[in-house]
Amino acid sequence: MPVQRYASVIRLRGELEAEYRALHAAAWPEVLATLKRAHIGNYSIFLRDGLLFSYLEYAGEDYAADTALIAECPVTRDWWARTDPCQQPLDSVGDGEWWAPAEEVFHLE
Repeated sequence: MPVQRYASVIRLRGELEAEYRALHAAAWPEVLATLKRAHIGNYSIFLRDGLLFSYLEYAGEDYAADTALIAECPVTRDWWARTDPCQQPLDSVGDGEWWAPAEEVFHLE
């Protein structure tokens, strides 16, 4: 099964940038393990001009089911309780979205 690439964008609240950076500098091992169990790898978050850009690669068979498993993890939910206040969704997000999905317009293997 080919790897699927996902990217998304959200605003970072400037007054909480230091906290957000500190959290990710010492990301919780159980959160990272849960992502790996969900077939997510090569995951990066970039920051530019107050925007966070997330990129990840998914190597599983059912993205919706695997991301639901992530959301069921109590440690991940605690992590989100710390990171979500640092973020502000874009005005263009759909119902139920937090990070705004980004469309891939170019890729080079």
